[in-house]
Amino acid sequence: MGKYFGTDGFRGEANVNLTAEHAFSIGRFLGWYYTERKVRSGCEDPARIVIGKDTRRSSYMFEYALVAGLVASGADAYLLHVTTTPSVAHVARVDSFDCGIMISASHNPYYDNGIKLINSQGEKMDEETIRLVEAYLDGQLEVFGQTWSELPPAHRDRIGRTVDYVAGRNRYLGYLISLGVYSFKGMKVALDCANGSAWSLAKAVFDALGAKTFVINAEPNGLNINLGCGSTHIEGLQEYVVENGMDVGFAYDGDADRCMAVDENGNVVSGDHILYLYGKYMKERGKLITNTVVTTVMSNFGLYKAFDEAGIDYVKTKVGDKYVYEYMSEHGCRIGGEQSGHIIFSKYASTGDGILTSLKVMEVMLARKKKLSQLVEDLKIYPQVLVNVRVTDKKTAQADPDVQAAVQAVAQELGDTGRILVRESGTEPVIRVMVEAESEERCHALVDRVVQVIHQKGHAVG
Repeated sequence: MGKYFGTDGFRGEANVNLTAEHAFSIGRFLGWYYTERKVRSGCEDPARIVIGKDTRRSSYMFEYALVAGLVASGADAYLLHVTTTPSVAHVARVDSFDCGIMISASHNPYYDNGIKLINSQGEKMDEETIRLVEAYLDGQLEVFGQTWSELPPAHRDRIGRTVDYVAGRNRYLGYLISLGVYSFKGMKVALDCANGSAWSLAKAVFDALGAKTFVINAEPNGLNINLGCGSTHIEGLQEYVVENGMDVGFAYDGDADRCMAVDENGNVVSGDHILYLYGKYMKERGKLITNTVVTTVMSNFGLYKAFDEAGIDYVKTKVGDKYVYEYMSEHGCRIGGEQSGHIIFSKYASTGDGILTSLKVMEVMLARKKKLSQLVEDLKIYPQVLVNVRVTDKKTAQADPDVQAAVQAVAQELGDTGRILVRESGTEPVIRVMVEAESEERCHALVDRVVQVIHQKGHAVG
């Protein structure tokens, strides 16, 4: 991870550690850099950069600041307006943009925001370009064989323009609808849009495919994104599905690159469940190229046991859909993802896509003529307890000898009956302590043992 950009972009509290000035500078650099690359290759056309945003109040501020920087540097900025992260990735790839920008802090509360950079292939931006952005933010930019204390602004007809590009978002919706291989007619589907990016998109897709679609948390006001709703607060959707006799429910996060599901009985179907049911579905049809599902270290023990029984291989990457996709791309894998609901179907998308994921779950239900609960009944999930500890410094806390000793002691006590995982958050000043064991009580006891040491050594905030 870089100084400003973590595993999922430059994220922070709006106007505290992520400011409009940061956004303007990022726009200045990207507009200049991609235009300059074109000039040096003999092309006089301006760089074309596409931008989307979620429903946070501060997203408008960052959008305008980014656009000001981009056009001041000579690039043309194409605005998708409120849309999902995967839609920006899709449009960047299929419409030949130089890069894409998504303004979102994903599942974080409204007062946080983030700037995610996407390359021309619809993938997370490469580390080399991220380093250049950070160098410019720090006034230490060296590129194209020289040092740049200031970037030259565009003048006269070289100043960039802003283009309303809602048509690109609409084509993305058409693409999703085209992936529906079965009619959803007669299916009662509930969607929790988290008062975020999916609020005006997801229902349109399900309606077009014939579902009886019922939507909750689709009234964004700039302050209620992810507030007690969506994929990180799925309790409301569970109640709604049961009380209203839904066949299935899907919950997205703020920028709709995640999807969690709820079966007809109100049980949560996590990213691990989705990897299992769709990985098995692919294998049964001979579509699981490399016979491998890509997971992260956060996936549950039970998932791997179920894969073993189904004859499916698996690998574990670091946490972050960026790392999942990198492995998939390098090794030709077709499906991978995270327990949190970031699922990547590499044949159809270059990033996690919550709406696409829900369509794929529907496909398996309809193809197998089974309820969602039946599709995952063979997957036994081990009890898991995860505690997030906000700390003053992530690396110092995790490297503390006493903390490491406590973690090692828990690992030895668990042996082959469970596991402990302690890692730094990629987007927050947080240490995550996770234990899986045969009972939830034991998980809590072992997690608390490590968390207490973090507090006793003075690393915790509050």
